[in-house]
Amino acid sequence: MSGRFVRASKYRHVFGQSTKKEQCYDNLRISKNAWDTNLIKANPKYLSVNWEASGGGAFAVIPVDERGKLPDVMPLFRGHTAAVLDTDWNPFDDSVIASGSDDGKVFIWQVPEDFTLHTDADEPTDITPVHKLSGHTRKVGHVLFNPSAANVLASSSGDCTVKLWDLASNNPRLTLKHNDIVQSLSWSADGGMLVSTCRDKKIRFWDVRQERPAHEVQGHPGAKNSRAVWMGEHDRVATTGFSRMSDRQLGLWDVRNPKEPIGGFSILDSISGVCMPFWDDGTQMLYLAGKGDGNIRYYEYENDKFEYLSEYKSADPQRGIAFVPKRGVNLHQNEVMRAYKTVNENLIEPISFIVPRRAEVFQNDIYPPATGSKPSMSSEDWFSGKEAALPPKISLESVYEGETPVEIPAEKAPSASQAKSTPAPATNSSSSAPTPTPASPAKPKPEPEVASAPTPAPANRGSVKDNQASMAAMADRFADNEEVTQSRGSVNDDFDEVPKPAQRPNVTIVTKQEERTGVRTPPQVQTPTKTSSAPTPEPVSEPKSSDVKSPIAETSKPTPTSAEPPTTSAGAAKGAAEGIKGALSEIRGLLVQQAQDMAAQAERIESLTKEVAGLKSRLGE
Repeated sequence: MSGRFVRASKYRHVFGQSTKKEQCYDNLRISKNAWDTNLIKANPKYLSVNWEASGGGAFAVIPVDERGKLPDVMPLFRGHTAAVLDTDWNPFDDSVIASGSDDGKVFIWQVPEDFTLHTDADEPTDITPVHKLSGHTRKVGHVLFNPSAANVLASSSGDCTVKLWDLASNNPRLTLKHNDIVQSLSWSADGGMLVSTCRDKKIRFWDVRQERPAHEVQGHPGAKNSRAVWMGEHDRVATTGFSRMSDRQLGLWDVRNPKEPIGGFSILDSISGVCMPFWDDGTQMLYLAGKGDGNIRYYEYENDKFEYLSEYKSADPQRGIAFVPKRGVNLHQNEVMRAYKTVNENLIEPISFIVPRRAEVFQNDIYPPATGSKPSMSSEDWFSGKEAALPPKISLESVYEGETPVEIPAEKAPSASQAKSTPAPATNSSSSAPTPTPASPAKPKPEPEVASAPTPAPANRGSVKDNQASMAAMADRFADNEEVTQSRGSVNDDFDEVPKPAQRPNVTIVTKQEERTGVRTPPQVQTPTKTSSAPTPEPVSEPKSSDVKSPIAETSKPTPTSAEPPTTSAGAAKGAAEGIKGALSEIRGLLVQQAQDMAAQAERIESLTKEVAGLKSRLGE
C-alpha cells in the first residue's frame, strides 16, 4: 500500500482564531521598558499589563469581560517608585497578584471586590499594595508563584539571586545564587524543582529547598536571551535560545540527565526576536511566540520529540503575550487554549486556539482533568521539606455544565524514562515505518530470559529446504502486514492464526546468540525421539504459494511414552520471527545513527557556508 503516513492526533487541526478589534482591549498605554519580560499575565478573571506611567511605576488590571475601548483615565495599581517589570497571578486566588519592579521591591496586591474600570468618578482611586517585600538589592525582573504550594513566591533580581518568599510571614526563606542575571524561571508541576536560564548561558535545574542546583549544564550558545519552560508533569524542560550564528533554537532536556538536549538543538528560523515558550499540560502542546513578529507556532509532544502542528500568523507583531489557565478556556467552543497578545503598545488581542468539531456536547477526549484552584500544601509544609505533590485537579465537564467544579485526585504522570522502559504497542512502528529522527533514538531491546527447563535430547536438524521455506513464508507474511495493517501491536500479533507455542530453551538460546553477534542462523527443528512403541512422525510438508500456514501449522505427533518434550515446527516459526525482529531492530538503529550523522554534517556544512560567505563579503568579492 502506497501513500504518505499521517500521524494520528486529536489536535492535528487546531487553528488560531483572531478577534475583531471591537472585542479587543483598546486605548492602553503598555510599558515601553526594554527589559525582556512578557509584559502581560492572565487568569480566568483578569489581565495585568505593565503600564507606561509617569511619577513611578504602575500596572493596570483589566477585567476580562470589559472589552472594547477602555476609559482614558482608569484606576491603576501604583506604589513602586520605578517601572514595573513583571507581574504574576496567584494560581489559587484570582484576586491576588505579585509585582516586581526596577526599584528592587516585590509587592503583593489584592484586587478589590467588583473591580471595574468604568467609574463615574473624575479621578479614579488607585490601588495600593497590601504587602511590601524587601530583600533584593537591585531590580526585580521576574516574579513567579509556586504552582502547587500556597503562598510561595519566587523572584529573580539583578543581584544574581532568586529568592523564595513565604507570603504567610512575608519573609525570604531561601536564596538561589547565580553567576549572572537570571533570564527566565519555570516551576515543575509539583512545585518541588525550578529551572532557570542565565546570562552566563547556563541552564540550572534547582532542588529548591536544598538551595543548590541538582544539575548545571551549558545551554544555548548564542549571546541573546534564552527562555525555559517546565513541561508540566513530565520530567522534561523545553528551552528556546540562539545559536552562535543567531538562529533561533528549540531544545528538549531530560531533567534526570540533562548533559545535552535530546536529539540536539532544533533550528527554528533566523528571526532576531526572543522566542517565548508556553506549555499546555492538558493537550501536551508547546506554543512558541516570537517577540517582534506576529507568529505563534505550536507543537505536540510525543515520543520525546516535538511534532510540528501548525502556525498562527499575523501581520501585527507582539512584544508580550500571556496564556490563560485551562480552567479559563471556552469549553462550549472547543477552545483548548487562549492567548492575549499586545499590539502596537495600545491594544491587547485575544487569540483562541480551537479544535474544529461540529458536536455541541462536552468533548471529554480533548479536555482531560485540569489543575484547579486549591493548593496541595501550605507554605509552612513546603518550606519544612514535605514531599512535593501535585495540586488537586477538577473535571472540566462539571465546568461545562455550569456546576461547581468537581475535584479529582491528581496522579503523577509517568516520566518519559519510565514510559520507555514499559512495553507499549506504540513503540513498534511496523505498520507505518516513519523516517527515524535524531530526537527519538532507538533503544536496544532487552534480551529474552532463558526459561529453566529440562535439557532436551539431541535433535536432528531439519532439512535445509524445509527451513528456508519456513523462514521465507514468515518473512513474506511479516512484510505484507507491514503494508496493509495500521495496527501498532507487537510482531507476534501478525501470526494470529497460529496458537502460541511453548517456549523452547534451544530457540531462546539461539535468539540470544543472534542478538549478540548480529548473525542469524536457520532455526533448528527438533523431531521426537523414536521409540519402539511410537509410529514414525510424518515429515513437515513443503509450503505452497496458496497455503502459507502449512509450514507453521503442521506438527509432528509425539508418542505419549516419550521421556523428552516434543518440539514442533512452530518453534522454527518463532525463531524466524525473532530473527526478523532482531534484523529490523539493527536496521532501525543504523538508520537512526545515519540520520544523526547526516544532521550533524548538515549543521557543520551550513556553519562553514556562512563563514565562507562572511569572508567573501569582507574581501569584497
